[in-house]
Amino acid sequence: GPHQCPPPPKKKTKKPSPRGCNRGLRSHLVATLGSPLPPEFPPEPHPVPPQDAEVVRTRDPELLAECDVVVDVGGEYDPERHRYDHHQRSFAQSMHSLQPSKPWTTKLSSAGLVYCHFGTQILANLLGQPEDGPAVTALYDKLYENFVEEIDAVDNGVAQADGEPRYALTTHLSARVGRLNPRWNDPDQDTEAGFRRALELVGGEFLDRLDYYHRAWLPTRALVEEAVRRRFEVDASGVVLELPRGGCPWKEHLFGLEKELALPEPLLLVLFPDRGGQWRVQSVPAGPHTFESRLPLPEPWRGIRDEALSQLAGVPGCVFVHASGFIGGNRTRDGALEMARRTLALRRGAGEQSG
Repeated sequence: GPHQCPPPPKKKTKKPSPRGCNRGLRSHLVATLGSPLPPEFPPEPHPVPPQDAEVVRTRDPELLAECDVVVDVGGEYDPERHRYDHHQRSFAQSMHSLQPSKPWTTKLSSAGLVYCHFGTQILANLLGQPEDGPAVTALYDKLYENFVEEIDAVDNGVAQADGEPRYALTTHLSARVGRLNPRWNDPDQDTEAGFRRALELVGGEFLDRLDYYHRAWLPTRALVEEAVRRRFEVDASGVVLELPRGGCPWKEHLFGLEKELALPEPLLLVLFPDRGGQWRVQSVPAGPHTFESRLPLPEPWRGIRDEALSQLAGVPGCVFVHASGFIGGNRTRDGALEMARRTLALRRGAGEQSG
């Protein structure tokens, strides 16, 4: 498809040939995500190796020379010959450099290289949809940004942010794979069993993430787009959305639609029913990766509940407002909408006073 790296030409093999990959698990996922192309990997006529190929974990140049595909070792990136290493000094490729229409500039690991060249084929085969169809196009980008790029960054030592982090993240996928290595003082230092467990772990998480984005995230876009188009029916301000169902992953779709539709004002508050039949009013985050809210609920309401909150806010049926102000609850839709309107009115009043 137009959204993938140019695939290498077809390579004929007389028999299932081996794939070479990194001998050690180390602390990253490159070998586990990149070396065993998924069992669902497309057969011919796609330019890929056979599905029952043997995986050889070695750094021996003579053995690697016999392999049809070499991932994360060998010191060369040559897609014409299915060589996908990133450790060589000359390597500086990113998704953006290989596909200029993509925005991601994180240096690729071997996992990212394999995904760049074969991701659309893998997804199309798993989903039973065309490589250039809208679902595969959207999910290819989503899975890179929210699954593969993290692996690329961790493997290449790219910090998530400048400065010291406020707390440690030790349960991410790379860390869990790393803990499958033998401990330094284990009598048995063989990594083969850990490698096999890592294949199951990483493959399972990739498929789970694909399933979620395909069946839950992707259908949410239509709901959010309809809510954006009908926002003035909810409130004359045009900055309050109403979603027909709660629990859907609306935030990233909202940010994307704001740009695509060139909305004159940023959206501020979202109403939706919860699973118990009550209603929530939630602030739109300031961005996709921040806890900061564009318009948190009023400070005096925060941490107050039930009748005390209803009296304070002047709105019947209040249930709670979170201590940070990012979300609140009411027993009815009208009550949640009134909480949103009072929040907007208090904001306007504060703006007039400061002006």
